Amino acid sequence: MTIGIDLRVLAKGTRSGIEEYTINLLSRLLSLDESIKFKLFYNAFNQAELNNDWLKLPNVELKKFHLPNRFVFDPAAKFFRLPKIDKLLGGCDVFFAPHFLLAPVSKDCKKVITFHDLSFEYFPEFFSWRKRFWHASLAPRARTREAQKIIAVSGSTKNDLIDLYGAPEEKIKVIYSGIGREFKKITNENCRGVAQKYGLPESFILYFGTIEPRKNLVGLIEAYNIFRTKFTQSDCVNLVPTLVLAGSKGWLCDEIFAAAKKSPYAKDIKFLGFVEPQDKPRLFNLASLFVYPSFFEGFGFPPLEAMACGVPTITSHTSSFPEVVGDSALMVDPYNYDEIAWAMKEVLRDDNLKNDLIANGLERVKNFSWDKCAKETLEFLTKS
Repeated sequence: MTIGIDLRVLAKGTRSGIEEYTINLLSRLLSLDESIKFKLFYNAFNQAELNNDWLKLPNVELKKFHLPNRFVFDPAAKFFRLPKIDKLLGGCDVFFAPHFLLAPVSKDCKKVITFHDLSFEYFPEFFSWRKRFWHASLAPRARTREAQKIIAVSGSTKNDLIDLYGAPEEKIKVIYSGIGREFKKITNENCRGVAQKYGLPESFILYFGTIEPRKNLVGLIEAYNIFRTKFTQSDCVNLVPTLVLAGSKGWLCDEIFAAAKKSPYAKDIKFLGFVEPQDKPRLFNLASLFVYPSFFEGFGFPPLEAMACGVPTITSHTSSFPEVVGDSALMVDPYNYDEIAWAMKEVLRDDNLKNDLIANGLERVKNFSWDKCAKETLEFLTKS
């Protein structure tokens, strides 16, 4: 069997959720069966250099093209359904797309697509007009119709595909993403370098992710203001932790920085900016508490990564969070800032609650491994 795989999501060289999914999945999947030939489709006018170890496997062939996706490939794919990617690759039985990009293939080539979330349908206001136009041009509803099989990263995403797009339930399989092995408990001594590198205080509440409206960071800052005013000043919490927001700037982030600047506790709100991937596990380990009050996630890596590092975690009760974190995190209403503040106070004040969350979180993350994700994905791709 020959399987084609779309690598265009890696062309920019960024590491958001979809890129993490693609890199971690392929690092396990491509070596599972040496009898399967994998042909990797990598196309962009300007593309990041790939240096992943799995590109050196004997059953893997990287096919590079330099057509501008936005101005050449995508218009041709949308209006003329050309070029057929399986033909560009020299033929394949199945073409797997880790994102719903435009990807025309021949009739005799099966297509499998992964959908991560439909946040752009529920919260279009959280995306730039360019991003909204881009999503519309990809016509995700049409992509569900043309695919023979669909992978959903959560039951929440599967239900959204059925409810919003009328996708047939029988062709959708939920395959959970994994958590990298690097996310684990690390001794404080091994974290000191990261603490010094980023100027971290001894105690802090951490958020990690893109600095953008969908993550509800204005709400998190408001909740932190309430927490500081109601609970630290009334001696409910002796500890006065800093709020640390880590991650690259996203769309409409000015409002978030403005909210932090206006806070009466602005001096205790710290933005780290981009964090090197190798520093992430140590950053999580240093945190007293992890808070991720996002409005909507198809899966949501950061809460599980924090839990894997032994950090008590607070997250929203919306979208995929209940099925992913279960009872191993304290779930809150993302629109209720008082509730988020109360949850912060409870975890930082109650050692029993904190220890239960840590223990349950460490157990919960055992359900999510990239090895399991890869095996289930390969079985789905090769099953007739």
